[in-house]
Amino acid sequence: MSAVVKIIQPDGVFDGPKGSQFRQEISKLVDNGANLVLLDFQDVSFMDSSGLGAVVLSLKTVRAAGGQLFVCSLNDQIRMLFELTSMDRVFEIFANREEFKKAMKSNKEID
Repeated sequence: MSAVVKIIQPDGVFDGPKGSQFRQEISKLVDNGANLVLLDFQDVSFMDSSGLGAVVLSLKTVRAAGGQLFVCSLNDQIRMLFELTSMDRVFEIFANREEFKKAMKSNKEID
């Protein structure tokens, strides 16, 4: 089965309300067959704990459907949040989209 890669790029402040919208978007993607999801945080200026909670719940949704969820382009604040909560050990984190694409090509998961 070929990989269906979807990229989500939230922006601004990633908090509770945005997290709720984000989780709905993830559910739709999974329902539509996406099995590799990349969250690109390039345009997110700040993430709070409820935003991180939404990302963790989304990871569970994607994994329950047999998929994988990756993150990239974390700013210093988001990286620190991931490290303080040990989420940097749970998520595979890439420096940017290009690094993600290189890794996926070397794993032969995407063309």
